[in-house]
Amino acid sequence: MNKGFDSVATFENTIAEYYNAPYAVAVDCCTHGLELALRYTQATEITVPRQTYLSVPMLANKLDITRHWKNENWYDYYYITENIIDSAVYWQKNSYIDRTFMVLSFQFRKHLSLGRGGMILTDDKEAAHTLRCMAYDGRDNNKGAWASQEIESIGYHYYMTPEIADTGIHKFPDAIATTPKEWSYKNYPDISNLKVFNNG
Repeated sequence: MNKGFDSVATFENTIAEYYNAPYAVAVDCCTHGLELALRYTQATEITVPRQTYLSVPMLANKLDITRHWKNENWYDYYYITENIIDSAVYWQKNSYIDRTFMVLSFQFRKHLSLGRGGMILTDDKEAAHTLRCMAYDGRDNNKGAWASQEIESIGYHYYMTPEIADTGIHKFPDAIATTPKEWSYKNYPDISNLKVFNNG
């Protein structure tokens, strides 16, 4: 393990244990976590609630995949594919859903507020390894310096910095000791008719 990233691994393990997920992959934000999961599963379409945050439906444009809108009165989380879940606002102990990619947010308004950052929860060991390499520019942090590695796949520079992870470790006890805000579709306007999503 690259010693500079020990705190990232510690934070990953802390969040995985809290959610009772076998593996957690730290990323720089929830949207990028969703993107990596979509790339990993080779998704060709997403289904998005009309009331959610802008960046989620924008992933369809970014990845050149099909976007479907849905009317969903969601609470805490929602599925964008059969096994990828936008869990950005979900903070609940032992809540990992088997055989899914649940993606969390640590953006400044979230319960564990780090300013930025996210996490992909999974029970697939191979997926966790591949997603971590994807987040780290294709490199494997368990193999030392990147310059001495044979990089085999494209990466996306979406990794969480040790400084953000350190903050997460420091703030985690307060997060588990306090009651999270309840989030739902009611916190968001209907964005499906915005020009950005209807310009051809």
